[in-house]
Amino acid sequence: MTETTLTLHRILKAPRHLVWRCWTEPELLKPWFVPKPHSVSEVVMDVRPGGRFFTLMNVDGNEYPNDGSYLTVQPEERLVFTDLMLSDWAPVAEPGLGFTAELILKDHPDGTDYTAIARHRTPDDTRKHEAMGFSEGWGMVATQLEAFARTLA
Repeated sequence: MTETTLTLHRILKAPRHLVWRCWTEPELLKPWFVPKPHSVSEVVMDVRPGGRFFTLMNVDGNEYPNDGSYLTVQPEERLVFTDLMLSDWAPVAEPGLGFTAELILKDHPDGTDYTAIARHRTPDDTRKHEAMGFSEGWGMVATQLEAFARTLA
């Protein structure tokens, strides 16, 4: 971890092309994207640079909309998205956590070498995200992603 970056690295026992599909197809994102028992009820994806990435999370009876956009899309290799901009590069008036996420996928003999990076605006934002449970939450989500992707094989 740097002052503004949080990183999660795992080897997922699922093929890279299926991990990619789980990150880029709305119906395949819903089952694993938030730690259970929480859920995602709505997903909008326009998987292209400048395209919209929206999720509606349901946590303890409350709905949390997360709107943002994709910055970089390199199929089956790299996906970068942010909640600092809306689709087609429109600035966000009031960002949620205010970070940019980068997913890096590489082949691995056991499946997929998976790295998730969250880049924040300030060290305080980074500490806030870690305190909210970044490592534990994103770790649980990676485990759920791996299990769900394996069902698609």
